[in-house]
Amino acid sequence: MVSPNFAIELLKNTLDIYTPSRSESQLANFLKDICMDLGFEQANIDSVGNMVAIKGNGDPIILLCGHMDTVPGIVPVRHEGDYMYGRGASDAKAPLVSMLLAAADVPKQTGTIVFAAVVDEEGNATGIKNLVKDTSLKPHYAIFGEPSGIENITISYKGRLEIRLICEVDNSAHASAPWLALNAIDELYHIWDELKKVFIQQDSKNPVNKADQVSFSLTEINGGTSHNVTPQKCRMTIDIRIPTKKSCDSVLEFFDAQVKEIQDQLHGIRVKYRVEDKTEPFEANISSPLVRALVLSVLDQRKKRPLLLRKTGTGDMNILGNVLNIPVVTYGPGDPHSSHTVDERVYLPDYLAGIEVYKNALLHMVRLHKTLQTK
Repeated sequence: MVSPNFAIELLKNTLDIYTPSRSESQLANFLKDICMDLGFEQANIDSVGNMVAIKGNGDPIILLCGHMDTVPGIVPVRHEGDYMYGRGASDAKAPLVSMLLAAADVPKQTGTIVFAAVVDEEGNATGIKNLVKDTSLKPHYAIFGEPSGIENITISYKGRLEIRLICEVDNSAHASAPWLALNAIDELYHIWDELKKVFIQQDSKNPVNKADQVSFSLTEINGGTSHNVTPQKCRMTIDIRIPTKKSCDSVLEFFDAQVKEIQDQLHGIRVKYRVEDKTEPFEANISSPLVRALVLSVLDQRKKRPLLLRKTGTGDMNILGNVLNIPVVTYGPGDPHSSHTVDERVYLPDYLAGIEVYKNALLHMVRLHKTLQTK
């Protein structure tokens, strides 16, 4: 059994290594060495910098996956009372290390455990996208480590469309005579306002639950070439989140129809768009051995039934679940509200409890999987 002192010291060592997205190599090498010390048979770093370690053999094959990178910004690492502070303490080195230590503590004869520490989750998901391309990776179940809170299990994430909407007008004019030309910023904002009205009208037909609604947000806008010239071109980024009852394509089809309808009403204005990113929504089957095993494990540890959360964000779980077509949940110690903050921290009793929850979940998963196979 892993001692609490060792577990806390290992977490601190990972926090001491600053890992903003695409700068994870030092931590990857550190974890590779730790995995070999802890009894994994294999530990390798792939072409994009993911560290993947394997322990045991046979079925079931269970993937424990977390990310090494953090958002930028150094938070001094310190242990104060029951808390450990540092960038990544909550998001997501506490879940990552607790998964690793849980896997190390499980007997090898219980199946195959694949531990993956991926890169660039906070960026463009380079790590997880490369991991799912590995045709030798054929897990039956996967847990993605994020700070859900020790008594919560995330079973669903919305999908996401990132759309770049572009407006061009025929010409520009001197800012002192704005009546001589249309203003691309003004026109694009008018178009965005019309799109918002349509989306709001659609939302009014749906339940109040935000997890079941399409959400939309203007996140970037850029236009103009000079402070005294009316802009001829303007670009904006629209972030659209898609509930599990819809698909990216169905929302995109609706968006496309609205843009075309608006364009038909305009003169001297050209509107186009392109899809920058597309991630389908995902929800785990709550009757799967994975969800049942994790629920039982939280019950064992906390003596209460965990909440099953359907979140409005989008995560690497979406990619794992949709590409590999397997049950996936997101779980881990940590407070999501502490993530990315100037005093990011993790409550150490929850971190240590998380190790036990992961470990017992693995044992329950093996038992339930084998029971399912014999039926």
